[in-house]
Amino acid sequence: MNDTLLEQGVELMLFGMGTVFVFLTILVIATFAMSTLIGRYLPEEAAPTPATPTARGGAVDPKVVKIIQAALEQHRSRD
Repeated sequence: MNDTLLEQGVELMLFGMGTVFVFLTILVIATFAMSTLIGRYLPEEAAPTPATPTARGGAVDPKVVKIIQAALEQHRSRD
């Protein structure tokens, strides 16, 4: 009973921090092990690559091109 209240508090704090550290270490190891096992025994199937969309056959209307150019010029002139 010679321990002071401060010494008891430090001892309890270190015990609690040690317990949390050990628990989190075990949790990280378990998560890593499960990830490795699942990756080994249940590999993810490669997703099929989507077909690239083909461009439409027609050219862009010149009026639309001029509108886009004007919008770009207006946007760039703000800086």
